[in-house]
Amino acid sequence: MFFCKQIEKLKSHYKREKLEKNFDFITYDSASEVDVDSWNEVLQNKNLYLDLNYLGLLENTPSGNFVSRFVILFHNNKPAAIAYFQVIDFKASVFGDILDSKVNQIKSHRARLFEHYIDKSGDDVVMRLLTCGNNIVSGEHAFLFKDKLSDSHQFKIIEELIERIGKREKLRGKISAILVKDFYAPVKGTPKCFFNTDKFVEFSVEPNMVVDIPAGVNSLENYIGLFSKKYRNRAKSILKSGEVLQAKQLSFEEIQKHEKAIYSLYEQVYNHAKFKLVKLPVNYFSECKQIFGDKFIFTLFYLNNVPVAFTSGIDLNAGCLEAHYIGFDYELNKENELYQNILYHFLKQAIELKKQRLNLGRTAAEIKSTIGAKAQDLICYVRPQNTVSKVILKPFINFLQPGEWIPRNPFKEETSLSY
Repeated sequence: MFFCKQIEKLKSHYKREKLEKNFDFITYDSASEVDVDSWNEVLQNKNLYLDLNYLGLLENTPSGNFVSRFVILFHNNKPAAIAYFQVIDFKASVFGDILDSKVNQIKSHRARLFEHYIDKSGDDVVMRLLTCGNNIVSGEHAFLFKDKLSDSHQFKIIEELIERIGKREKLRGKISAILVKDFYAPVKGTPKCFFNTDKFVEFSVEPNMVVDIPAGVNSLENYIGLFSKKYRNRAKSILKSGEVLQAKQLSFEEIQKHEKAIYSLYEQVYNHAKFKLVKLPVNYFSECKQIFGDKFIFTLFYLNNVPVAFTSGIDLNAGCLEAHYIGFDYELNKENELYQNILYHFLKQAIELKKQRLNLGRTAAEIKSTIGAKAQDLICYVRPQNTVSKVILKPFINFLQPGEWIPRNPFKEETSLSY
């Protein structure tokens, strides 16, 4: 990763550039400037996280440390694919002591070479990352092709596109590394058709934790009834602790009304996060409700009429409810089992919506496995752009890789074997 000047927001030329045979592309610097008709011709509501209204919301993050790039690819002059990039500046302190030692080492041994790139204001060193994908959500939301191509052909095109976007961004400041995220790991025994490992380093990140809801389950009580006695009693104890909470689904106007309290709860979770790369804007949840409507389900939990926790979920197509962001009061968490009740609340919602799957996202894998979630492995690719980023690459990858955890199986033996 390279020490660099702050990101410059330069006006794009918005001209087509040639890629491989019969493919060309246009890069835009703002969601508001994208050719909406061409973008939506590819999107066709297949991926909510690539909705331009949603991506436009992300441009208003309070930290001001990242900008977006939007790419439309054309094949024989017709829209064929879309891709989303983020260019992020961040300080070494984002990674804590793991990278601080490396930065100090680099600064001491290569002081003259990097003197120009060290922040003279007294703040920490700034580094830059070009991400193909979205650092705010997990899953395959980096690009989308209108028509089905072979995986090898898609990734060949995207790899060439990444190369071109990387060179374009170098005109605005040094790119430290290129990250491509996130891809569901191939089923064992099937060939990988991902990026050229001579250029990119493949590594695992924390898995998504996914609950497959058994057929015939029509209530949370039915679901918990499939647990072994130990986990069934545990679930009942957690839910009893949460009986003092009042839950209410909020409308757009109601989210706006409670925006300050909601954001405070979000910040508590954000401040405890291992990796604080991008902070959401204050109006994020109300805007998501406005953009996604009924597909965005926001629930606020009260204790004695005071907001103490919230959940947000997205009703995706293909029979899946996806847990989005949550927030809760850490001081009350232990007494009222706020986090655990949040997990069971998501389960209850998914069952009531007649979903086959519940994606609980990353982090706290072991706790999520106690309610029946299983790991869905994710892989990313990173490409160092210079000598400095090669030095930092190993601790960077180690930092992002999942820690050790023990998968739990809450189900009775006969239940766990039946689906």
